[in-house]
Amino acid sequence: MRSTFLLLPLLFTGLAATDAALAQSFAIKAGAILYQPHSKTDGVRGIGIPPGADIDVGSATTAMLIGEVQFTPNTSVELVLGVPPRVKAKGTGTVAFLGDDVLSAKNVAPTLLFNYTFGEPGQKLRPYIGAGVNYTRFTGIRSRLAPQVSMTDSVGPVVQAGLSLQLAPNWGLFTSVARLEVKTEVVAVASSVLRTTVDFRPVTYSLGTWYRF
Repeated sequence: MRSTFLLLPLLFTGLAATDAALAQSFAIKAGAILYQPHSKTDGVRGIGIPPGADIDVGSATTAMLIGEVQFTPNTSVELVLGVPPRVKAKGTGTVAFLGDDVLSAKNVAPTLLFNYTFGEPGQKLRPYIGAGVNYTRFTGIRSRLAPQVSMTDSVGPVVQAGLSLQLAPNWGLFTSVARLEVKTEVVAVASSVLRTTVDFRPVTYSLGTWYRF
């Protein structure tokens, strides 16, 4: 019994140390992200649509929030969430006369990434790389081509590279670039049914600040 009481202070000390370690294992990141597609399609197909009809997807910028859990000084996992930006497409090829915004949708795209950070804790500048998976869902779909338009969800791999700059013990800045695989089937129903497959092939550029607990 006496030995148990003697061990209690050591146990509480160990739990306090564990809590302190865990407190340093969580980070919040916030900033802005540029979503820049390099889109490619198989053409817009349908009765009455001239050959060579196509669309091109433009860029969008939005705010993002990232939650990160650090397992070791060099490994972590992060969940990237953003305010869904409205991504717009313009007509190209034989339907270029339709102009901008022939198709638009909000892009809901949570992304899970496993990161490896180089260097040692306390270094001011630490590069990192990561890989994971992205889920994209399109909402608020609008089109000038048809009153009814659907876009399928997408699940694909992601890779990223970034740089973290520590400005104080608990906070700093970060920047990153990521490449995602996002593909959707678009079906528009008007007087005829129009179809196309859009491979967004987006690259994202992020800049923001982080705070570690």
